[in-house]
Amino acid sequence: MIRTRFAPSPTGYLHIGGVRTALFSWAFARKHGGVFVLRIEDTDLERSTPESVKAIMDGMHWVGLDYDEGPFYQTQRFDRYKEVIQQLLDSGHAYHCYASKEELEAMRAEQEAKGEKPRYDRRWRPEDGKSLPTPPTEVQPVVRFKTPLNGVVAWDDAVKGRIEISNEELDDLIIARPDGSPTYNFCVVVDDWDMNITHVIRGDDHVNNTPRQINILLAIGAPLPVYGHLPMILNEDGQKMSKRRDAVSVVDYADKGILPEALLNYLARLGWGHGDDEFFSMEQFVEWFELKDVSPSASRFNNEKFLWLNAQHIKAADNLRLAQLIAPRLASANIDPANGPCLTEVIALVKERVQDLNALAVECDYFYARRTPSAADLEKHLSDESRARMGRFADRLAALADWNAESIHELFKPFCADEGIKMGQLGMPLRVLVCGTAQTPSVDAVLALIGRDEVLARMRG
Repeated sequence: MIRTRFAPSPTGYLHIGGVRTALFSWAFARKHGGVFVLRIEDTDLERSTPESVKAIMDGMHWVGLDYDEGPFYQTQRFDRYKEVIQQLLDSGHAYHCYASKEELEAMRAEQEAKGEKPRYDRRWRPEDGKSLPTPPTEVQPVVRFKTPLNGVVAWDDAVKGRIEISNEELDDLIIARPDGSPTYNFCVVVDDWDMNITHVIRGDDHVNNTPRQINILLAIGAPLPVYGHLPMILNEDGQKMSKRRDAVSVVDYADKGILPEALLNYLARLGWGHGDDEFFSMEQFVEWFELKDVSPSASRFNNEKFLWLNAQHIKAADNLRLAQLIAPRLASANIDPANGPCLTEVIALVKERVQDLNALAVECDYFYARRTPSAADLEKHLSDESRARMGRFADRLAALADWNAESIHELFKPFCADEGIKMGQLGMPLRVLVCGTAQTPSVDAVLALIGRDEVLARMRG
């Protein structure tokens, strides 16, 4: 059975690069009837926080990526890691290193002075015929993995193709700190083994970790998963996305009025494609997705295309769901949609005009509260003559037997004929006076929704 995992570190917000990794891992498992596992890699005790764990869980819930097993926490598995470390020590695949911090710093400085790549010189590595010094009692040792000295580590990456890295490029990795706590690269190996992960799908910043992890897997006699390293997401300037310059947190996108399905749809298209399809559901994505179709090249985030896609998802979204998302945004502006027309009907009328939920809330606000027109709109559309004309049109509106868009629309042509004006000379002042803006949907439909009493009050007030 296919088993994939998403394994974020709780040291900050849930990054959109992480969301795309989770999405591809989730989709691959769903496509093949497999299992998707959530694992929290919290061995960095200094930087991991409960707040970050909550941000990850909330972010996964918001985007709707459901997991089948977990969340598993590495900090709850320390006994298991210590057990495997002891097995590696007993089998000769790991050893205690007593090099002090000062020794390591001196070693690095000497190598850099010679123009060499800084690395541990394996002075405590046991070898046949090698005499080791007596362990110093004042140094608490680390445990290092005994990396093979020769040969290459090779794997057929599901995204990048064949990758080979010489063992000579690798040093003897620390797998347990002086206090006995295990390190990241080691914990990942044991977790993937114990959780029967068949496919490790992750960002290509982990490529350099893979040969180290493969060597450990081989040493403990574990099967190797299939690795697939996803390309980086760049911003529009071709730089790595950062929180300082870009919206990279899931929370940022929620606050900006993005629908989660739009974010997933767009992230799916960053480095993967299905013909010319741009707008699709997650059900379609799962049906189409294969790792072999993922591009190994980095992708640029195009904000214009992203907002266009969000607009398409808003248009396709259920109006009742949109109303539930918009109501809190209106409330933050002290607008109560209970005091006015049905919010779902208002949304149905205006949602074609926006690209995000925040803009949708703004498009809805004048249906419930009188908006103050801009000075430019007042000067352009509301002269003394047009104000007097609005008073005469208000009288005709007041006399309508039925208050609906059709009846209101039927007043326009004869009124313009009687006044000797064009439709724009009626519609624009009417919009500004009633709605506070010259940009609205069809004015007859807008007036019908706002309601007779409110429309007349605004026109005559």
